[in-house]
Parts: sequence; structure tokens; C-alpha cells
Amino acid sequence: MDRTRHPAFRSSLCATLTAAALAAAGLVAAAPSAQAADTDLMRNGGFESGLDGWSCTAGSGAVVASPVHGGTHALKATPAGSDNAQCAQSVAVQPNSTYTLSSWVQGSYVYLGASGTGTTDVSTWTQSAPSWQQLTTTFKTGANTTSVTVYTHGWYGTAAYGADDVSLTGPGGAPVQKPAAPAGLTASGATSSSIGLSWSPATGATGYNVYRDGSKVASVNGTSATVTGLAPATSYSFQVTATNSAGESPKSAAVVASTTSGGTTPPPSGHALVGYLHASFANGAGYTRMADVPDDWNIIDLAFGEPTSVTSGDIRFTPCPVSECPTVEPLADFKAAIKAKQAAGKKVLISIGGQNGQVQLTTTAARDTFVSSVSKIIDDYGLDGLDIDFEGHSLSLNTGDTDFRSPTTPVIVNLIDALKTLKAKYGSKFVLTMAPETFFVQMGYQYYGSGPWGGQDPRCGAYLPVIYALRDSLTLLHVQDYNSGSIMGLDNQYHSMGGADFHIAMTDMLLTGFPVAGDTSKAFPALRPDQVAIGLPASTQAGNGWTSPAEVTKTLDCLTKKANCGTYQTHGSWPGLRGLMTWSINWDRFNGGEFSKNFDAYPWS
Repeated sequence: MDRTRHPAFRSSLCATLTAAALAAAGLVAAAPSAQAADTDLMRNGGFESGLDGWSCTAGSGAVVASPVHGGTHALKATPAGSDNAQCAQSVAVQPNSTYTLSSWVQGSYVYLGASGTGTTDVSTWTQSAPSWQQLTTTFKTGANTTSVTVYTHGWYGTAAYGADDVSLTGPGGAPVQKPAAPAGLTASGATSSSIGLSWSPATGATGYNVYRDGSKVASVNGTSATVTGLAPATSYSFQVTATNSAGESPKSAAVVASTTSGGTTPPPSGHALVGYLHASFANGAGYTRMADVPDDWNIIDLAFGEPTSVTSGDIRFTPCPVSECPTVEPLADFKAAIKAKQAAGKKVLISIGGQNGQVQLTTTAARDTFVSSVSKIIDDYGLDGLDIDFEGHSLSLNTGDTDFRSPTTPVIVNLIDALKTLKAKYGSKFVLTMAPETFFVQMGYQYYGSGPWGGQDPRCGAYLPVIYALRDSLTLLHVQDYNSGSIMGLDNQYHSMGGADFHIAMTDMLLTGFPVAGDTSKAFPALRPDQVAIGLPASTQAGNGWTSPAEVTKTLDCLTKKANCGTYQTHGSWPGLRGLMTWSINWDRFNGGEFSKNFDAYPWS
């Protein structure tokens, strides 16, 4: 579902009404002269010390050397998607006291305000400031107020704004104390290139810094982090500090941890058949009990875990209700059947998203909620891992985010961080699979995001940075070779779904690698054959792009034996190709098991 935010006229109207209401209440006024005893209480209000003392949402803020109002630096913050690029600072104040807040700003729809005043929170704004313009407002604190939050922000969908020389004058409050060093630092979930860390909360902390061998490598809001980009079979020393508006705590006690010599997940042996089970809803295929899933299926994806809202990150999974699925088993039987499948060597995963489950992790808070809510599902049902089936508008790239190797778009960065955290939490046995559509992967050969000049669909190739960042942790990628338009292959010819040619060309791209958007300096590297399966509809009713058993056999012959390839010439043969994925187990059962029977009958060697 396409969620359009804040058209320009709504932004203007909303801002105008807000300003009018504030003016009517006497909250936006010329600032009275500060008394001689008053002082400027802002820490680093001129941004001369970077973002020290400030916290900006979704990594939206940066310090720049031009343009500036005073000194040598200023803030530049960029709204993106549903984030308004708020940068804030907590300031100690006194109760029952009057304060004057001001800042120089530049840009369109720039806001300055204070919250937590204990009386009436205030804000002021400018619709357009092509050059530096001063915003000023005043407020009085409540009887029990000892701190307020001062903030600037822009507006959704607008360009970056600037702020400089932020000032809060009035009687100073009791100074905020630096937090103590965090305790309980532990390391877990090591891979060949990453190590997961967690620690206990520090009283008064608003953030944490992570140090590797004495150098700061990350800043986070929560009490966990995954340090990436490490060398295999290498030991590292880690420490963390706690931060707030008063500064940074001493470093914690060090913990030493080592990366593994190879990938965290050993390459799986044998070939696999992956299928989605309609576990939370009913459709024309009918409901299939977990105990009745045929033994042919090696990986069973429970469809679907869905969010409470698009941007909440709060994922919920509820088995199909009796009113919709009259033959649904009791919850205890469902969980028992999962254990029985696992005892027989099968893997059972929760699949997140699907056609209707749009998930946009626009903030770090949504990221953390995603981790905790998905963990709860995995723990409650005793599952083996997670499948990411983000479709529609879940993933898209911000304008200017042009390198899949170092993404900057919050929904991409937060998803990567969340998946790395889950992998670190559950360790090497955690199964992580992904089921993107061709538009989000192979289309990246021609186009990536909105392009260097804008105007392209920003979702194009948007899965590539996620796959690339998780390649050491990824168990299986099974791109949906269905419900797809024509896609250009490495032969620079367009290929259309429904026959062996399409699947051969699309899979060859994954196993060979390809330059992204035609840029040979930005090549998406090949995946291992055991990390790749081919996604197909189980029957004509299951989706557009159904492929006959004979054409599926040709596909496997070409990719594993370099035989029956037709006109497309692959860049190799891969007998270790992992297998096939299908939507869905239910539709295959409805169709007499044709898909699974053909897979079982195929002579892999």
C-alpha cells in the first residue's frame, strides 16, 4: 500500500494553523531581554564540537563547514520518509522560571521548540529561509520541572535544513551528571566478520559508544550492538561507554572476543525444498495443519508475521482463527507439530511481510521493537529462524543513496542492524532466508534507486544492500521468479517469466555477480551456490509465472549440469545449487503435490 505523506499544501496549511494557534495563545512572541544573571545553557549550541550533546533521529544530522551562521560549523539535517530530522538536547533548568530559546536557521519548514516544560510546550517555525533567519520563543517551566528538551526539525519530504547558534538563556538548573561506566559487557554470536555485544543499562544514559581496541566504532541508543567489518580468526578487545548531555562515562571493563575462521553458518549439505505454509490466513488453497505438511518440505515458512502498523516495527503472528479456518488445530498441537518437524530434520521459520505486511523500519526505535517482537515469536513457537519477505513499499532508497556497499537510507540501515542483532543473539544455528522480488534484486543490474539524477523508482535494487551486508549470515536467498516484469540478464537481453530461460538468466546473475546500475566499480559479488534457491509458483492458481515441470527440469539441468540451456549461456555450472522455493505448500497440496513430486524425482547427480 502506497502511503503518501504530507503534500506541500497540507504541510503549509498545517504549519500555518500551528503558528496561528501558538500566536493566539501568546506563545510565539518577541523575546524579552535576558536578565543579567541569566546564562546560555546550551551545550555545543554552535556545533563547533560536532554533534556532541545532540541526538538526531535516524542518523539524519551532520555537522558541516558551510553554510554557517557563526563560528566554523553548523548543523545540516535531512528529513527522509516518515522522519522529520529532529535534533534534540536535554538541558537542566529551574522550576517556575522563564527562558528564551533562539536559533539561526536556513531552509524550508524549519522548526525550533522546547518540550517537557511542565507548562505549555512551545515551538516556532519558518516556512522559507533562503538565508539565515533567527527564530525565537519563550516559555516558563512548571513547579517540578528540572530539565527540558530543546529541538530543531524539518518537515517530511522536504530538503535538508540548517541550524546554528542555538541558545537557551535563563537561570541554570542543577547540572546533569555523567553516567557511570556500563556493566555486564558480553560478546556473543561471532561470525567470520562480526561480533555481537550486549551490556546492562547505565542510569542516566541517553546513548552508548562502542570501542574496538581503543577506537570508537559505533554509537547506539540501545544496550546492544554488532561490530562488523572484522577479519576472520582474529581477537579483538571491546569496551563501551555511556553518554548523556553532560558527556561520556569512563570505559567499561574490556571483553575479548574472536571472529570465526569461516562463515557463521556452515554451508548446508544436500538440496532443499522450501515452501510457505498459509498459517495465519485462509484462501482458495485451503488450510493445511502443520502435522499434515508432507515430508518433502525441508524448510517451512510460516506465512506471515505482520506489523501492527507500517512503521511500528512491532511484528505479530497469530495462527488462523477458527472462524476463517474451521479445521485449524489447537495452539498446543500446532507447537507440538513444529517440534515434530524439527525432530525429523526440518527447519521451521517465521516469514515477515508478504503482500499485505508492509514493514518500514524508519527509526532506531522501530528497529529495536522489530528485534524484540520477532524474538518473542521465535521463542514462543520454538522456531529455527527468520524469512524476510518484504514486498511493495517496505524497502526503497533515499535520493543520493547510490552505493549498495554503504547504504545511508534509514529503512535499509535499520533492517540490516536488526538482522545482525538477531543473528548475534541466536548464534550459528539461526536460519536466515530472504524472498525478494526480481525488481528489488536483478533489476539492479540496470537501475539502482532513484538514480544519480533522480526520477527512477527508488525501490529498484533496494534489497541489494541488505543481501550484501548479511552475506556471511545468509542461509538462503530465493528470489521470487514470478509476478515479475521482463528483466535484463547478463546477456543484455530481456527475459520473461514462465519458462526455463527466465529462471536460468535470473539465477545466473546471482551465482556470477553483476555490476550495479552498469557501474563496474560497484559490482554485486556472486553468492555461494548453497545460498541460492529458485522461487516458483506451485500451480497456476498460486501466482503469475507458473512454470511447467518440464521447464523446471530444463532449468535445473542447465544450472547444475550446463545441459539443456537453450539460447542463454550461463557463466558456469553449479551442482551445489541449493534447490527450489515455492508459493506455496498449500497450493502444491491443492494441486496434488505436482511441484514437490517433480523436485523429489529430479536426478541431482
